[in-house]
Amino acid sequence: MSLAAESRNHAALMDGVYRLQRHVYDATRKYYLLGRDRMIEGLAPPPGGAVLELGCGTGRNITMAARRHVDARFYGLDISAAMLETAERAVSRACMSDRVRLARADATRFDTEALFGRRSFDRVFISYALSMIPGWERTIAAGLDALAPGGSLHVVDFGDQAGLPAPTKAALRAWLGRFHVTPRDSLREVLESESVCRRASLSFETLYRGYAVHAVVYAPPSPLVGEGGRAERSESEVG
Repeated sequence: MSLAAESRNHAALMDGVYRLQRHVYDATRKYYLLGRDRMIEGLAPPPGGAVLELGCGTGRNITMAARRHVDARFYGLDISAAMLETAERAVSRACMSDRVRLARADATRFDTEALFGRRSFDRVFISYALSMIPGWERTIAAGLDALAPGGSLHVVDFGDQAGLPAPTKAALRAWLGRFHVTPRDSLREVLESESVCRRASLSFETLYRGYAVHAVVYAPPSPLVGEGGRAERSESEVG
C-alpha cells in the first residue's frame, strides 16, 4: 500500500472512531492517559518560541499548554477532520485563536512551511498519538526534523506495562485494542537510534510500573553540517 493510501485509510478510520467519541473524549481519557500534564509542564519553550503538537486531537493538550506557557505560539495538526472540528471549538472557547493555529495533516509526513508558514519549532510534542499511528517511527523522525537547533521533542504514551501483573497487562492491551491503540514496545529503541544518528541526547522515564513512558529528545544546539552545506547525521552516545 502506498503512503498516500495508508494516510487516507487512517484518516477515514480516525474519523469513524472519533465522530462520536470526541464529544466525551476528554472527560473519559483523563483517567487513563497519564503523564500528559507532567509533559506539558516540562515543555518550557523560550520566550516568543514556537511549539508544535503532532496529533492534537480535541485540542485539550494544546490549549492547556498555551495557557501554561503564555509567551509562546502554538501549532497543531491532526489527520482527523472530526477531531480538528472539536479542537477548533476548544481553541475558540479559550480565546486563543491569535496564539494557536491548527491544520489537517498526516503526522508521518507533513510540510509545516505550507501549513503554517514556518519550518522549525523550539518544541514538538506527541501525547498518546504514536500508539495509534501506522508508521509511527516516521512521526518521530518527522518531529525531530521539525526541531530548531537546541529544541526538544517530548513524548508521552503507553509503555510496555512490564511491571504490571501478566493478567492485568493482557486485559489492558485487549481493551486498548478495541480503540485501535497499540503500545509501542520498541519506542525506547527507536528514540535511542534517532538520538544517536542526530547527536541528540535522550531522557526516557518509565511511569507507573511501565503503564506509561515520558521521553524527551534534546537536539544539539547547532545543525551538523557536512561537505556541500547539507546537514548530516553521525553517531555519538545517547545521554
